[in-house]
Amino acid sequence: MPTQLGQLPPARRFQALGTSFYCATPTTPMANANVVAWNAPLAATLGLSAQKEQVHLADYLVGNQTPQDTTPIASVYAGHQFGINAGQLGDGRAVITAELTDPQQRVWEVQLKGAGPTPYSRRGDGRAVLRSTIREYLCCEAMHGLGIPTTRALGIGGSPQSIWRETRETAAVLTRLAPTFVRFGHFEHQYYRNNIEALQQLADWTLQYHYPECQAAAQPYLAMFAQIIEKTAHTIAQWQAVGFCHGVMNSDNMSILGLTLDYGPFGFLDGFNPGHICNHSDDTGRYAYQQQPQIGLWNLHCLGQALLPLIAKTDLLAALSQYQAQFETAFAEQLRQKLGLTLWHEEDWTLVTDLFELLQGAQTDWTYFWRTLSHWMAQQNDAPLHDLILDRTGFAAWLTRYRTRLALDPQSNLARSRAMLNCNPKFILRNHLAEIAIRQAEDQGDMSEIERLRACLAQPFDEQIENEHYAHLPPDWASTLSVSCSS
Repeated sequence: MPTQLGQLPPARRFQALGTSFYCATPTTPMANANVVAWNAPLAATLGLSAQKEQVHLADYLVGNQTPQDTTPIASVYAGHQFGINAGQLGDGRAVITAELTDPQQRVWEVQLKGAGPTPYSRRGDGRAVLRSTIREYLCCEAMHGLGIPTTRALGIGGSPQSIWRETRETAAVLTRLAPTFVRFGHFEHQYYRNNIEALQQLADWTLQYHYPECQAAAQPYLAMFAQIIEKTAHTIAQWQAVGFCHGVMNSDNMSILGLTLDYGPFGFLDGFNPGHICNHSDDTGRYAYQQQPQIGLWNLHCLGQALLPLIAKTDLLAALSQYQAQFETAFAEQLRQKLGLTLWHEEDWTLVTDLFELLQGAQTDWTYFWRTLSHWMAQQNDAPLHDLILDRTGFAAWLTRYRTRLALDPQSNLARSRAMLNCNPKFILRNHLAEIAIRQAEDQGDMSEIERLRACLAQPFDEQIENEHYAHLPPDWASTLSVSCSS
């Protein structure tokens, strides 16, 4: 029998840490709650009722009711924002309401984002707007479809209640899940307050529930840190491979599990530009696409600093020195698959670098190019590829080198093409697709496009002929779209 959302128990694991890590935080009611979106496939996977009509679902999604009438909790953390230590931060508009154990015995924290102010709101209203909530809901599920570690989105609750951002907008609340929402910043908070006992308690808790295999190591905290480094490197390598730009990689937005966390001013590359900045609030380009790998390392240094009371500095630095090689290995593996190669050779970096220069020179659409290359592999028709590159002579020379490289791999073109189509997506969450769903929801009160788009993005490698329009290149008006930290 599927479980109803309202029947879930409180977040016992996180609550066991004690009140130096969180505050009990009642949600703020919203009048006339409605269900904007309900991720029925995810609900079914989790052992929850997939029915959108379950009792009081809208009230649970906005926080008017909490599972078993328990009081939610908001956690406290610190963080470096745009390179500056911002001091105490915390869940300013998010609260953990419950804990869910799925049929595979995996434990998930259930969190509401936008359910009202918390003690950490820093004069904010604790609300989220419908626009940003739809974007995060869709991108969580798009990233999961791409096989990239991410928080998950279960549903959106809405209300006619309006709130003020740059203009007056409609409020909404996102229900999202993760094995834990603990961030680098949780460790930073305890370190900078010199709460060494609490810091060790958090490290022990993390070992127990999320890195149990490290407990038997000679240095468990170091072993855990090494795994966090590796997970972070692998996730960012996957971001780079699909052209995903997070937009605000502050250390408080970095997950200790390597999850993609806190979708705000994110974006996927359209035309390939390594310096692309998806967040118009990022004046210096700190979080540009090409900067993401090094910012990941920078944030890991922040976490390492916080772990100094538990791990010797020399050991921390030795672990951090492995990041670059781990990232390069993970990125090379992504590129190997995208290019349809059996093995990666060191000289393949030159082949890839030259390709990137050709793509950049033409501002070639990143996703469209790789998908076209995947089909070219089986058809060997050069014309569609040449149409994507301005420097035709340079690209013809590159294609000759690529064919020579492919000849070193004992694999048929058809098999290679099939493998490439399974790693080069046809569908990504382009900004204009999200914007269409948002405008339809805001202007017409029609939420149906959200579900259609989510279902498509859940299968990004399939052809989906009925959804062909979602794979089209962006229209001209999409170039005027802008997202910021308020998005």
